[in-house]
Amino acid sequence: MQFGIFDHVDRADRPLNTQLAERLAYVAAADAAGFYAYHVAEHHATPLNMVPVPGVYLGAVARATTRMRLGPLVYLLPLYSPLRLIEEVAMLDHLSDGRLDIGIGRGVSPFELNYHKVSADQSRAIFLDAFATLREGLTHERLNHAGPYFTYDNVPMELRPLQTPHPPFWYPSSNEGGATWAGEQGLHFVTLGAMATAQKTIAAFKAGFATHRRALSPKPEFPGGAVIGINRQIVVADTDAEAQRIARPARDQHHDSLMKLWRENKSGPLSVSAIPQTYDDAVNGGATIVGSPATVRAAIARQIAALGINYMCGAFFFGNMPLDTALRSLDLFAREVMPGLRDR
Repeated sequence: MQFGIFDHVDRADRPLNTQLAERLAYVAAADAAGFYAYHVAEHHATPLNMVPVPGVYLGAVARATTRMRLGPLVYLLPLYSPLRLIEEVAMLDHLSDGRLDIGIGRGVSPFELNYHKVSADQSRAIFLDAFATLREGLTHERLNHAGPYFTYDNVPMELRPLQTPHPPFWYPSSNEGGATWAGEQGLHFVTLGAMATAQKTIAAFKAGFATHRRALSPKPEFPGGAVIGINRQIVVADTDAEAQRIARPARDQHHDSLMKLWRENKSGPLSVSAIPQTYDDAVNGGATIVGSPATVRAAIARQIAALGINYMCGAFFFGNMPLDTALRSLDLFAREVMPGLRDR
């Protein structure tokens, strides 16, 4: 069992330059504490994500860390020139000394896609063509690709990734169709949502993976070579009461940022059905784990057993949470929760 960090870098109640400096201190602490990886989201035109160009941000993260793997979860492939992204991936892989993992996706928000003049109805087809182009360019000295959306003829690939043949690919999904596809491709997988939803998507991934039988980029540190993970907001404090006091307002602000575009476009919660709508729903459904080290450790042990996962991404820093509070939660988790669960 491995533990990583997931981060939206959602808007906080302080200047952005201060917030970004705090994030670099936070990722350095996570690196020193022995977390497996740091994953950052990509979103656009929303307070949910203040680093909508993840490659720029991760360049700074790469120099602030030495051990953790890192990468976007995800690059929104329909919004990129594949050629430009191939070059960015290669640069980041070298800047991180071969620690890059590449999350890929098409984008869950139709509003964000529309702002970039990309139709949500076409986004999956664009995603698939971009992914094929990305794999081709990362593994060949010349890029040749003729697809419905992207065509390249004999383009020299002067920038090559440090990892051979390419950094590992990840695919997150909260629906069974996407999970099955990820398994069939042999990609590393992460999901989210309440336990009942997560159980279905994980089962779908495992069924798809059984047809592929081998990870595209095997990770020997995980059983079977493939990551099967879950994203969870986690707050640890000395007591359950203190953790609840911290978590509720931070989660409420984060959720307000998450739902902003859906509210403005008058789209109801069914459009984001994998996301619990209230703090109590999030805690009761297992999407948010809050409490003392003993409480959190027991809750995670139950989820590991019920879901059959080998990876958990914890979001420890979100909403209006101060840096010192996030660092304290991270430290308690690393010292008093994580060691007892790694051998499961």
